Amino acid sequence: MASALSNPSGRIAEARAQIGVLFPGVMMSIIVAVTAKFLSEHYGTPAMLLALLLGIAVSFLSEEGKAVPGIGFSSRTLLRLGVALLGVRVSMTLMAGLNIQLVALIIAGVVLTIGFGLLVGPLFGHKWRFSLLTAGSVAICGASAAMAISAILPRDERSEERLIFTVVGVTVLSTVAMIVYPILVSTLQMDDFAGGVFLGATIHDVAQVVGAGFSISEQAGDTATLVKLVRVAMLAPIVLVASLAIRHYAAEDGSDKRPPILPGFVIGFIVLAALSSFGVIPTAVADFAGQTSRWLLLIAIAAVGMKTNLKQVASVGGAAIALIVVETIFIAVLMLTGIMFLS
Repeated sequence: MASALSNPSGRIAEARAQIGVLFPGVMMSIIVAVTAKFLSEHYGTPAMLLALLLGIAVSFLSEEGKAVPGIGFSSRTLLRLGVALLGVRVSMTLMAGLNIQLVALIIAGVVLTIGFGLLVGPLFGHKWRFSLLTAGSVAICGASAAMAISAILPRDERSEERLIFTVVGVTVLSTVAMIVYPILVSTLQMDDFAGGVFLGATIHDVAQVVGAGFSISEQAGDTATLVKLVRVAMLAPIVLVASLAIRHYAAEDGSDKRPPILPGFVIGFIVLAALSSFGVIPTAVADFAGQTSRWLLLIAIAAVGMKTNLKQVASVGGAAIALIVVETIFIAVLMLTGIMFLS
């Protein structure tokens, strides 16, 4: 410690060297993310899905060469930072506008959907890792939740494949839901508030929730966004509980590959959510942090795509598709039943 403090020039040189090592891979991830964003804005396709597919298209970059370290850094460190910054989008003050029964229903929907996924996963030939990953992404906030949960799961040779498959699955289903669910709301003659609750409580990704809600009305859009924030707020406690369970399981199994009790990115999420709830963060700063979070997650998923072999992802199989579809149907039916009961 003393030598490090007495030689700041050495530390600066070391930092520059590290930046030089990471720069090519990080820049490639950024280029893929920017390209995906451009195509998304011009062709109406989800940016996350495009970043993933474009990343897979240049996956040879992660096999060898100067880009390898930076791609790994983007898929891990930038991912965690992006998830942490999601906390600025959570405000307990705004959520106070929802009644306690509705909040309880939303929380129950998240917990029961994850429990359902873990229960039926073996019936589709999948173990708890994939079941938790898919159910958590369906229950909470789509691709963002998938990446956060993946960060605490024990790593193996198929970790990236499961993450890629889950992100693709929930993004596609979320886009389908954005089109189909507003029609369902109209068919069932739900009012704007109930329709907004249903959309916010069932559609996976935030962007698709906003799109579906405001396609009905401004009230439905505002309600859907608010309900979705309650689900996003569940990310930290779910990841914490999962992390504790994994540590306990690993200890019993004699494994030393255990996640920390409270991962750093979850601490960051909780701190930022608390500051946002108390109004400490200025609006301009919160907006900037929210945009930064979206870009970091987009860059991270591009990097994850670059680290993945498409043939290996395809080998996950039809049963995995069926599992995500069944989980999606489960939360939709559960929330629809709950809304009708509360009405």
